[in-house]
Amino acid sequence: MDENSQKILGELGRLYPDAQPALKFNSPYELLVAVILSAQCTDERVNKVTAVLFEKYNTPRAMLGLSQEELEKYIFSCGFYKNKSAHILSASRDILEKFGGEVPDNLNDLKTLAGVGQKTANVVYAVAFGGDAIAVDTHVFRVSNRLGIAEGNTPAKVEEGLCKAIPKTEWSKAHHYLIYHGRRVCHSQRPACADCTLKDYCKYYKTKPL
Repeated sequence: MDENSQKILGELGRLYPDAQPALKFNSPYELLVAVILSAQCTDERVNKVTAVLFEKYNTPRAMLGLSQEELEKYIFSCGFYKNKSAHILSASRDILEKFGGEVPDNLNDLKTLAGVGQKTANVVYAVAFGGDAIAVDTHVFRVSNRLGIAEGNTPAKVEEGLCKAIPKTEWSKAHHYLIYHGRRVCHSQRPACADCTLKDYCKYYKTKPL
């Protein structure tokens, strides 16, 4: 880990010592469903939807008691509800039939589930099972590139760069630190650079036009 990245990570840890997932869940399955719903949707909206959905449908077997049309009505406000409902029901079926009703606890098996790509698998693996992984969402992608910790034009390249720049035991924490910083300071539009305690280490700040 280079000195600049070490200083950045240390400062992020100081700023956000209690950084944790914003999605609300009580089991790996609930987390999986919530993360699928969170694509192109705010965590706040997902939490409102799952607060109602999970009252009755918080296991794969219970979820499969819904038709796709019925599930669509619950998750409509999350957007892309047709694809998301199809993925949730397909993943639930596979969890029951292939994994004994339990969400798999490894990346390879997680990625065989419908609607589960690298980012979703990394979130579930790290958050639900304590695995070492960095999920690259829009905040992590933006902040990593701006700070210069990991630069790339795809989430996969940024993830690769972060995994090289940050010790494995810190991957999951770093993921949450970067999300918090993206939401609170390093906004996509008009980042609050003047108020950012990382500006002395930030590539974006050093090169942006005055």
